[in-house]
Formats: sequence, structure tokens, C-alpha cells
Amino acid sequence: MSDIHGKKKALGRGLSALLDNTETENPQKEISGEYTAEFTAQIRIDQIEPNPFQPRVHFDDHELRELAGSILEHGIIQPLTIRKIGHNKFQLISGERRLKASKLAGLTQVPAYIRLANDEQMLEMALVENIQREDLNPLEIAISFQRLLEECRIRQEDLGQKVGKDRSTIANYIRLLKLPTEIQVAVRDNLISMGHARAIINVPEEQSQLIILKKILEKKSSVREVEEMVRNLGKPKSSPSGSIELPEKYEKAKLSLHDKLLSKVNFKVNNKGAGSIIIEFKSSEDFDRILAKLDS
Repeated sequence: MSDIHGKKKALGRGLSALLDNTETENPQKEISGEYTAEFTAQIRIDQIEPNPFQPRVHFDDHELRELAGSILEHGIIQPLTIRKIGHNKFQLISGERRLKASKLAGLTQVPAYIRLANDEQMLEMALVENIQREDLNPLEIAISFQRLLEECRIRQEDLGQKVGKDRSTIANYIRLLKLPTEIQVAVRDNLISMGHARAIINVPEEQSQLIILKKILEKKSSVREVEEMVRNLGKPKSSPSGSIELPEKYEKAKLSLHDKLLSKVNFKVNNKGAGSIIIEFKSSEDFDRILAKLDS
């Protein structure tokens, strides 16, 4: 009987040393003096370092304050995930939003799962956990996918299984990273949606993409309107009267020729892009003047 009590006491001392005097809840397993994924503990906030691999960089201050209020009222429902990196020292794997809100709420400790993870595993866990959040914006998801492919060396066919999405969905997100910075920022800041961005991607020229972005922001265009805009880009459009509405480059050329010749200039363009330039003159003398201008 004493041997049994002695063993229990030794186990208790080992567990106490393992926790570094940290208060714990429901300890279940111990491997080589480190925590496993099943272990949950109350950890002091000042003992938790940020995750250097955190893929999310933008946190809404208003939403953080709302979450802090919820935490004060209901506590933290979903524990953070951390790893032990030293004596009384932990590193965040996932849950940075909850950690930030807990600090705002004035908490001194938080519930956390403690896992074994090397740096690559830690990055992968953080990215996968982030992708599965409902409040992550499309650009953050795209960056997370890209990092999983490049930094964690996960094959695209395997990535879908890890995050529960098909390959075409993953490809559509990653394509967002090929857009100009201004459009990526608009997606990040929720000024345009994933649908808007996917429509813009089909435009080959960057300058045209930026023009469309400007129109979306000015006119609050719907995704369907942007898709129509992209389909008609560079094509002459018929007005209700049956005349042809010229693409922007022709309008600019008309203004330039008018300024040079001081005469009214028009273009006629058919649906195939062929056409003619019409320069108006008021008299024989005006015709000679225009010829002289063209020769100069």
C-alpha cells in the first residue's frame, strides 16, 4: 500500500515540475517531460509569446473590444493553443485574437491546449486554424494557402484535405495574390468582395484592373455589374440610338486630334474594330489649314 501511495506522490511531484507551478485543469497525458495536445492548463498571459508565424496581421479594434466584453461576461469558450518553449515560457500557436481580447479585458491568465510542435508544424497548425475561421478575409486566406504550399511544402492536392476545400477553390484564392496591391488592399479592407476580385482577375492589363476598381468604389457596383463590365471591356458598345460608344482610348485620341487641328474629329468603328477617322472643315481655306497642320 505504501508503494502505491509512494508512486502516486512521485507522479504528483513530476506533474508539478512539468507545470512549473502553473494551475492546471484535467491533465491527461505526459510524454518525456512535455505537454501533449490533450493537456489543458490555465496559463498566465505574461508567459505567452506571440506566434512569429501568425498569418493574420489585421485585427479590427472594434471587434476586439466586443470580444473582450464577451470574454468578461462568458469567459473564453475555445482555449488557445500554445507550445512550451522554456521555463514558464510558452509560444502561441493559434488564438491571437482571443489573446489580444483577453488582455483588453484585463485577464491575467487564459485556458490553453499545450502541444508539441516544431517550427514547421507550428506554422502549419496556425495557418490551417486561421483558414477555418469564419471572420478571416479572402486575402488572409489566400496568403495562408500560399504559405502552406511554399513554407510547409504541402502539395496542392493534399492541401484540400487538410483545410476541407477543393483544389479549384484553393486556386481561386491564390490567384488573388496576382492582383495589383491596390486591389489586394481593397479586398483586405472589405471594400470589395471575393466575387469582385475574381471578376477583375480576368482583365489582362493592370491599368484596366485599377480603372475597374475605381468604378466599383465610386458606383458601388455589384459583382454581376463588374462581370458585365469585364466582358464588354475594349469592345465598342451600342447606345440606345444605335450609335457606337467608343472605348476610352478613342475618346482620348479624339480630344488630342481636336486640340492639334482645332477642328471636330470623329471616329467610326465597327464591331470588328475596323473604322475611319472623320475630320470636319468649314471651307476650302479651312481644309488647307488642316492639311498644313497635318504636314507640320
